[in-house]
Amino acid sequence: MIEVHDITKTYTVAKKTEGAFSSIASLFRRTYHHVTALDRVSFSIKEGELIGYIGPNGAGKSTTVKILSGILVPDSGTCTVDGFVPWKDRKAYVRHIGVVFGQKTQLWWDLPVSDSFALLRDIYAIEPGAYKRSLEAVTELLSLGAFLDTPVRHLSLGQRMRCDLAASLLHSPRLLFLDEPTIGLDAVAKFAVRDFVRQINETMKVTVILTTHDMDDIEALAGRILILGDGRVAFDGSISTLRTSVPAHRYLVLDFPSKAEADHFTGTMKNLHGADLVDSEGGRVRMAFDPQLLPPQVLVKDITENHAFSDISIEHPPVEELIARIYRERLGQ
Repeated sequence: MIEVHDITKTYTVAKKTEGAFSSIASLFRRTYHHVTALDRVSFSIKEGELIGYIGPNGAGKSTTVKILSGILVPDSGTCTVDGFVPWKDRKAYVRHIGVVFGQKTQLWWDLPVSDSFALLRDIYAIEPGAYKRSLEAVTELLSLGAFLDTPVRHLSLGQRMRCDLAASLLHSPRLLFLDEPTIGLDAVAKFAVRDFVRQINETMKVTVILTTHDMDDIEALAGRILILGDGRVAFDGSISTLRTSVPAHRYLVLDFPSKAEADHFTGTMKNLHGADLVDSEGGRVRMAFDPQLLPPQVLVKDITENHAFSDISIEHPPVEELIARIYRERLGQ
């Protein structure tokens, strides 16, 4: 579906000068420096994939999305999406894509939702029968019936996001770009949006590129993640592959019947070589260990034979912790 090969994009930025004299001088002669947003980025995405495209601010995510959507032209490299070169075939190409920005809306603020949908129908020249089918499908999937006639300005953030998702799919795109689709939403609204994205990906076979800083979204939805940093791809694979490719510690969590028993255990932890106390609160104790140096079965056996506890579990580090480690080790950030 998407083939990106050696895409490079550099911006020319004017240097900021300080002081009154320098500011006046810059009106007549400015100095510039170059910022490389993308540095020979390459990847391919199959039809029907749901990709998490992540990275710190300034990593090049937005530049990539703008190139893939035809807004920007790269300095060098090649890119084809569904057979189109986005910036060359833009008028025909945009009929095949949908875009949702969590902090912006494509709906008209003072109009009812249904009128915004009707305007998008005319903009995309959607055939009446196809429009009716699409509208019925998204209305049912996202439960929009109760507020289709409500002005957009009166919608809650969660309701507006559901309407923006529906609007992006009215013309039946084959590719959907989602930029922070759950930003600012409460837990209930987040679950609703995630469930809908999962459904359209699985049932309608819409290819989805999800850009977000919410790692819960990534874990819940993405079958594959691309990690970008300093304009380069630092990782490309599944979350399970990420866990195995980045050596990391594990957490052992113990629940004791009382705080006193937990405190007694933490006082004797010096005998557990290779395990470090992370925190202790109430009757719960959390410690970290390296499974390569201290196999979990050895640690659990040692604790079980010498201490009484009510519950025990082993946890993987959060995905964001693994990603932060990639930034530090592979990108020097």
